[in-house]
Amino acid sequence: MSNPIYLMYKIFAVIVSMSTWLGSAIAQHTATAQSKWIKQVGTGTLEYTHTDKGDRITDFSYAGYKGGGVRIPDVPSRVTIYPVAGDNTAHIQHVIDSVSQIPLHEGFRGAILLAPGSYSCSQTIRLAGNGIVLRGSGEASKIIMTGAPHVCFSVGEDVKTERVGKAVFITDPYVPSGAHQFTVADGGDFSAGDEIAISKPVTDSWVRFMGMNALVRDGKKQTWITGELVTERIVKAVKNNVIMITVPLTDSYDAGFTAPGTTVQKIKRTGEIQNIGLENLSIVAPEQSVTISQPHHSAIRVKGLADGWLRNLSISNTVNSIAVAGRRITLDNINIQHTASTIGAAKPADLSANGGQLLFNKCNIRGDNVFFLATGAKVNGPNVLLNCTFIGNGWIQPHQRWATGLLIDGCKVPDGGIDFMNRGEMGSGHGWSVGWAVAWNCVARSYLNQQPPGSFNWVIGSSGEQQQKAMPFDKEPLLPEGVYDSHNKPVLPLSLYLQQLKLRLGARALENIGY
Repeated sequence: MSNPIYLMYKIFAVIVSMSTWLGSAIAQHTATAQSKWIKQVGTGTLEYTHTDKGDRITDFSYAGYKGGGVRIPDVPSRVTIYPVAGDNTAHIQHVIDSVSQIPLHEGFRGAILLAPGSYSCSQTIRLAGNGIVLRGSGEASKIIMTGAPHVCFSVGEDVKTERVGKAVFITDPYVPSGAHQFTVADGGDFSAGDEIAISKPVTDSWVRFMGMNALVRDGKKQTWITGELVTERIVKAVKNNVIMITVPLTDSYDAGFTAPGTTVQKIKRTGEIQNIGLENLSIVAPEQSVTISQPHHSAIRVKGLADGWLRNLSISNTVNSIAVAGRRITLDNINIQHTASTIGAAKPADLSANGGQLLFNKCNIRGDNVFFLATGAKVNGPNVLLNCTFIGNGWIQPHQRWATGLLIDGCKVPDGGIDFMNRGEMGSGHGWSVGWAVAWNCVARSYLNQQPPGSFNWVIGSSGEQQQKAMPFDKEPLLPEGVYDSHNKPVLPLSLYLQQLKLRLGARALENIGY
């Protein structure tokens, strides 16, 4: 007999899918307004407005598997697993480890198919080798989480990044957000294909400029950010000390706040894995009514993965469900259902973005007292949440310590909010949580859109209540609002991400990702 929770969840997913389609169809016919910041002209070309310093809304189309617009492969199955009596953890792990020894062919070793059935698992299942896909048989393949609280699937391991060669300073007085290039003192050691770290020091002057130097909670000083902000990119070309990069920047670099300066240096990675997929199955945890500080079952932890995917997953009752640290990863059709809420003011994050070029596409969540999506500290994009629907008392909220380059595109949060905000002393001094973020043609109950010093956040073509607040725990002053453009009136293009992708790679790129 089918799992009743799963069936209820599938009905919810179908309803959400139908409502998303209908809403998109209606919006397509009613979206005739134009944004002041990005205008669609002619046959779909986009014209960008720049700030006085040259910043613009970035090109988010690089988010996703293989850098966006690439079809996720259907990898042939190598072996089929059938459930056994008792704990299936070692049974599944043994097959994964065995397939990990098969030689790679075009980047893959093969897929492991879980036959229909219920697989009780009391420990974490690990995917730590290149080129492996773990595939279920749809709703009939269920991982039943048992035993002590644990993570159901761990994908990848920690990556070590070593800086090699000499570090050179950026010489531009200001590099705007959205830029594809910058000038260095000496570009002679760099060439196309090099992976680089762009390292901006966190200086006292910048922390003061951001108003983050006086955070105090319970009589104790709270530290917002220390060290440096690092953006990793790949060199496209070098000409006359100008380094051009393949993916645009999602933050600005102001020499007035970065003395002695922002540096660029080649990097070498060890421990990163590639071409990992987890698809077409369900994960069922026991109902959990806990605080986030108590032990709990979580669904998936990804770290150290490049060019991978999670798709067609149904997840029930996990807490802090999916955390992704890696790059060029697609999460497609992830459906999360809660039958009980977590307890307390601190909320778990069902989707946690801790990497770059992440695409969350057509994800659905139903639950209360959650962050539907949160970002980690110092995360830089481009990261995209596309055509997702989240039902319940929760928030899309970049969470802490200066994430940059997030697009919320065509998403619906009818019972909750979308917040680009200064979290002040919340947590342990989360402070300004995000800059250079965009909500495009979204629907939410409310928005808290605040503008960090020297940066922008945009809510464009979206509908819902505008809120204005002080920092948490303060009554005043009210913080400056970010940009609201064409509020309560959808704009063209209907999807910023899809139009940017089409302009960069053509219509086939949209077909490759299901549009």
